[in-house]
Amino acid sequence: MSLLVVGLSHRSAPVSVLERASLAADQQTKLVQDSLAAEPATEATVLATCNRIELYADVDKFHAGVAELSTLLAQHTGVGLDELTPYLYVHYEDRAVHHLFSVACGLDSMVVGEGQILGQIKDALALGQELHTAGRLLNDLFQQALRVGKRAHSETGIDKAGQSLVTFGLEQLAGDTPVAGWAAGRRALVIGAGSMSSLAATTLARAGVAELVIANRTLDRARRLAESLTGLVAGAARAVPMERVAAELPHADVVVSCTGATGLVLTADMLTEALDRRAEHRAEGASGPGAAETVALLDLAMPRDIDAAAHRLAGLRLVDIESLAEAAADEPMAADVDQVRAIVSAEVAAFGAAQRAAHITPTVVALRTMAADVVAGEIARLDGRLPDLDERQRAEITQTVRRVVDKLLHAPTVRVKQLASTPGGAGYADALRELFDLDPQAVAAVSRADANGTRPDGGVGRPGAAAVQTDPKRGRA
Repeated sequence: MSLLVVGLSHRSAPVSVLERASLAADQQTKLVQDSLAAEPATEATVLATCNRIELYADVDKFHAGVAELSTLLAQHTGVGLDELTPYLYVHYEDRAVHHLFSVACGLDSMVVGEGQILGQIKDALALGQELHTAGRLLNDLFQQALRVGKRAHSETGIDKAGQSLVTFGLEQLAGDTPVAGWAAGRRALVIGAGSMSSLAATTLARAGVAELVIANRTLDRARRLAESLTGLVAGAARAVPMERVAAELPHADVVVSCTGATGLVLTADMLTEALDRRAEHRAEGASGPGAAETVALLDLAMPRDIDAAAHRLAGLRLVDIESLAEAAADEPMAADVDQVRAIVSAEVAAFGAAQRAAHITPTVVALRTMAADVVAGEIARLDGRLPDLDERQRAEITQTVRRVVDKLLHAPTVRVKQLASTPGGAGYADALRELFDLDPQAVAAVSRADANGTRPDGGVGRPGAAAVQTDPKRGRA
């Protein structure tokens, strides 16, 4: 196994760097494609969220892989390599698996235990599958990560420790008041209709907002979301095009924004104008009895949707990714975190053993194929030397020879699979090929058949596994 992860997150980099390093969907696609085109990588995908960007790849050279992936991250994010490098972390082989499994369980999230990361891991896997850049290793890895994350949430109380970033952000706005009590009767504007915005709209609807307006560049998507929430909102849920945001702002008590825009969605000028118009409405008595004195803004986008100048405008309260990171640092860890860590460690060991054992399988299959060919050749020679054998005698001799060969090969092949599953066991495949003088092309053919799901022994593995060597270097760059 030669899994390599190069990335940065809220734990390694300041929000200002994360904001600049964020990638739009089309940029993520190009990054993955370029990663696969790079010489050291045979598989690749990217995990990108509002507070992390991580490039996963199967590489055949550790140092070259780190250099290439780091350079690609710098090129595609537009952050200079010299500036980006101090914030990058590198994980290799089992440590890379441990990292992804920890991420899947919410242990590495800004809000420990949040479950939304599972959807983002699923998106990363889907991207690799769609682009055909995720092979056997990354498919196995990400599917197992999803299972580990679900196991952690079902078998432990990690959900008590964690919550979604949306809920955490709304709690920061609400202060000591429960979100349901704080939001009840308010008018809410949600900008965007993606997964994070949809979660925010649903949370606000269930919290009892009097009106919910959803603005999105694709109006149909906003309409579908609004229609799905109509029964939950005390008043009305409606959709508007993005061009209507400025007109809706003066009437909103709560604004949540999470779009994929590369520039600001709400500028300081827009907010100032909305506050002025809001003051006019209040003076005219047209703002309604439930209107709040202070407008609450929640910016969950990376890069930011809302101008940071909002922090300095009277009448506004802004909570963004940066302030959420500071607040999350003070959150206590739940006792269940230790239990989740134990699950992660056990799952990493099991995954590593299975992958290492799979490395030996093409060689074992090639060995047994060679032995079968030898038996077939000797039986053919016997037919030539003893042509008078009847079918029963020939079948008995053939079965006896096969039985002898199977017994001779059984213990060594079982034992070599056991040894290969241990750390450092990849070398046993080389030893087996050398001892039995196996044709490398025969082993490669088994690996190719394995990649296409047509392995003759029905085993599991990944393309080219038998030829992969383990690099002893690990850890941070």
